[in-house]
Amino acid sequence: MTSRQTLFQPVMALAVLAFMTIFVPANAQDNWPSKPVKVIVPSSPGGGTDIFGRLLAQALTDELRQPFVVDNRAGASGNIGAAATAKSAPDGYTFMVTANASIAISPGLYSSLPFDAERDFTPIAQGVFAPMVIVAHAGSGIRTLAQLIERGKQKPGESFYGSAGVATPPFMGVKMLESLSGAKFEHVPYKGVAPAYQDLLSGRLQFMYPDLASIQPFIRSGQVVALAINRETDLLPNVPSFEKAGVNGMTARTTFSIVGPAGTPPQIAAKLSATINTIMKSPAIATRLRELALIPIFDTPAEFASSLKRERDYWAVFINRNGIKAD
Repeated sequence: MTSRQTLFQPVMALAVLAFMTIFVPANAQDNWPSKPVKVIVPSSPGGGTDIFGRLLAQALTDELRQPFVVDNRAGASGNIGAAATAKSAPDGYTFMVTANASIAISPGLYSSLPFDAERDFTPIAQGVFAPMVIVAHAGSGIRTLAQLIERGKQKPGESFYGSAGVATPPFMGVKMLESLSGAKFEHVPYKGVAPAYQDLLSGRLQFMYPDLASIQPFIRSGQVVALAINRETDLLPNVPSFEKAGVNGMTARTTFSIVGPAGTPPQIAAKLSATINTIMKSPAIATRLRELALIPIFDTPAEFASSLKRERDYWAVFINRNGIKAD
């Protein structure tokens, strides 16, 4: 072997190694997904986030031919699941389907979180807008929004409502109603929506302000009475908007969105976002979303990131202005 060959072999080995370093990850991204994908849902089964998360996971499984497996991580207004997502490897095999609580509201409410909502996530898709409806237990005697407000004024703090935590839209929505109407109610926090619904249906809670997707069966059964909704729908043709019920400015809203850990490869984020948009336009999923009163939002990761920043800023101002505390 010549000296020239001896020198050439290490150079070639380094070149091959460099080639593999550059192109193998890209090839892995091209083939994504090549194994099961975890979908963290930071709420208990039965809530709107879980309903949409499971619907989306099954649709992605069918579309991309790999299992998308839901992993419920409930608690702390969604912050437990959000922290788990933030700490996951950014390899395209862990995502979170979340309400806007942990990624938009919590940053303005908590002085300390186990994640940074702006830096620790990769926005994928805003997902869906979920209309919210204020409901009262059928045995409460409350049949209109005006009656609920009057009770909250005449007997402040004696009407109880529940939510999955203080950073959730159902809690913030009631705080907004108090601010706009002058009524006062008493909040009871729960680990998830399901146990809150149990107490609502038993009459321990007098009312709640949940998403329509999850409370709809109990409205149909007559166990709760719908008083007002933040976006009118044919599913509840006789239920007025807040404006028609006499309250203007109820801007609290719920969205169920998709994010990944920070550092998720842009190629994978773009592919997942585009696939979600395609799925939500498909006849079967579009019909199911309409049945659940979930309204698709078609966007790109960049558009979602911009919208999310605006929402964080909005809630930070609202929380500060109303003196809302995490405890």
